[in-house]
Amino acid sequence: MASNSLGKYDAIVIGGGHNGLVNAAYLARAGRKVLVLERRHVLGGAAVTEEIFPGFKFSVCSYVVSLLRPEIIRDLDLPRHGLEILPLDGTFTPMPNGDYLWRVNDHGKTMREIRRHSRFDAEAYEEFGKAMLQMCRFVKPILGMVPPDPATLHPRDLLKLLFLGRRFKDLSGEDKYNQVQLMTMSAVDFLDQWFETDVLKATMSASGIIGTFLGVRSPGTAYVLLHHYMGEIDGAFRAWGFARGGTGAISNAIADSARELGVEIKTQTAIAQILVKDGRAVGVATTTGDEYYAPVISSSVDPNLTFLKMLEPKHLSDEFRDEVKRYKYRGSSGKVNLALDALPNFTCLPGEGNHLRGAISISPSVDHMERAYDDAKYGNYSRRPYIDMVIPSLTDPSVAPPGKHVMSCFVQYAPYKLKEGTWDEKKEAFGDNVVHTIAQFAPNLKSIIVGRQVVTPLDLEREWGLTEGNIFQGELSLEQLFFLRPVPGWAQYKTPVKNLWMCGSATHPGGGIMGAPGRLAALEILKHSKGTK
Repeated sequence: MASNSLGKYDAIVIGGGHNGLVNAAYLARAGRKVLVLERRHVLGGAAVTEEIFPGFKFSVCSYVVSLLRPEIIRDLDLPRHGLEILPLDGTFTPMPNGDYLWRVNDHGKTMREIRRHSRFDAEAYEEFGKAMLQMCRFVKPILGMVPPDPATLHPRDLLKLLFLGRRFKDLSGEDKYNQVQLMTMSAVDFLDQWFETDVLKATMSASGIIGTFLGVRSPGTAYVLLHHYMGEIDGAFRAWGFARGGTGAISNAIADSARELGVEIKTQTAIAQILVKDGRAVGVATTTGDEYYAPVISSSVDPNLTFLKMLEPKHLSDEFRDEVKRYKYRGSSGKVNLALDALPNFTCLPGEGNHLRGAISISPSVDHMERAYDDAKYGNYSRRPYIDMVIPSLTDPSVAPPGKHVMSCFVQYAPYKLKEGTWDEKKEAFGDNVVHTIAQFAPNLKSIIVGRQVVTPLDLEREWGLTEGNIFQGELSLEQLFFLRPVPGWAQYKTPVKNLWMCGSATHPGGGIMGAPGRLAALEILKHSKGTK
């Protein structure tokens, strides 16, 4: 029942998320004939825009952009294909005592706001920013580097290790200490060295737990804080924004660029099996029985799906399969997307205003953040969760009907494995709890909701193919980074099955709407297939 004969395609990409699309586009730029197969009816994976209620368009999963690599935007000419990033202006944190913390993109205003809470912290904030900028500059080249394998003596890998060693050597003594601390400490312990204001430390530490099953006091979360700090827009670090039209507009721009380069894209085409002959991947079989063939198969889905679901066990060693099984997902987050009839009214800063145009963070104290994690450790969703909210309709009116709004609520913690009951049973109660938590700061919220979508870790797994609901295709913990991601010895996008490659967020440099894994994997594929076309 082959739909296409052997050799029609030079490469088949499994999954039409943003990394898969980037991978396909770069292969096509090099003259390869590429086919992308996506299981869902819409492209983008977790970077998707969907109209859940009539007139209300939600960035259902990923909802802000910052890490998308500038070289990808440039190489694929994404602005010409409709990509437009709208700046996200700061973070507003309401506090239970009626006060608030509101940091904005205007440095002077932010310094005055922090000084209102602590003169000491205002001075430290400037020094902290300079130190983090140095750390970002040190780490940034690593985002564009194929990880070396420290277990090999190959000159290419040794040169990369030497490059990293020299970069570290060139840091000042203070920056060296900061870098080591960022790689080993908890977000709160690291911030404790700089600041005294509880709400400031709590809000800043939130970046250290995104996509991890860790608390703000857990070692290793300081690096995750740096990972998100590295976001940039137009060369400015720590800049975040919305894509006009939702995050799906990013995926659609990449897809349009890929199509212009000759990529063929099929949706509603689920992969049942990766076809292997004589130890080489030669094609894929779909759940409808069709088969597509190519000398290169590139998978943008996670290791669990790629190696344990789509490949027969006989094609992999027991040792490799065991390593894949040890890879940690531990989904910890959910989403609650709200269609609103009006804007939320926060008690601490009533009325409409620019404070609603940025991120709104329910992170009033370090204890609040850590207690949210305590609930999750014992198999419960957080009774008082950390919530990161945005109202993109204030910046981009196209995503909601006139006078109406959409509010996206990212929630931690929502553990994939519940101690009691199932997510299907707890789903609406989880949504109620999130709304109730926000309503403690914005009492009018419940009365202005005209539609609600609750997305649990189980939904992320079932609908979006994210094993255990992990938004990064696996935790960004230290033992799963760089040359250890996803499996030691196999961090260079190759796999034990010849001609089968990985190009998703489970590979270096990890998750977020970044595109780097897709690009780096494509460059490696092209390097290893020179002369084979």
